[in-house]
Amino acid sequence: MSIIKSFAVGNGDMFYIDHGSDNFTMIDCCLRDDDMDRILSEIKDRRSKKGIARFMSTHPDEDHVRGLEHLEAEIGIENFYCVKNAATKDVETDSFNKYCELRDDPQRAYYIYKGCSRKWMNKDGGERGSSGISILWPDINNAYFLAELEDVKKGFSPNNISPIIK
Repeated sequence: MSIIKSFAVGNGDMFYIDHGSDNFTMIDCCLRDDDMDRILSEIKDRRSKKGIARFMSTHPDEDHVRGLEHLEAEIGIENFYCVKNAATKDVETDSFNKYCELRDDPQRAYYIYKGCSRKWMNKDGGERGSSGISILWPDINNAYFLAELEDVKKGFSPNNISPIIK
């Protein structure tokens, strides 16, 4: 049985899924100073019991990446899942810069799109099983999506490049 937890992080988002297999998934990051230690401790404990861990970023707005540098330093992010993009910001924070570093790292980044598949994400991996995660959007050939990718390159909001994850 899987456990899904959503943290109360104010206006941001932060979740994890402790899958009923050897998989652990974190989705978005919004760490504030007042609850960072507690949240990191819980995630570190849950993650330590799993062989495969992934971080899925919906989009690089600050309320979805705040504290990503602390999460990466404390837990490590070996598998970073995001929509392939070249988002820029007028004001770059440490968290946004960590997002860009992970997004652009050929060893850790895995770009998600409608129908993509990967061992342990949605393909059985033998002893580890699958997390059962499917990506329903984006359609990387959709003209509206492609236009949004161009806009985020110019510093516009990345909300419309968010994947739909099931």
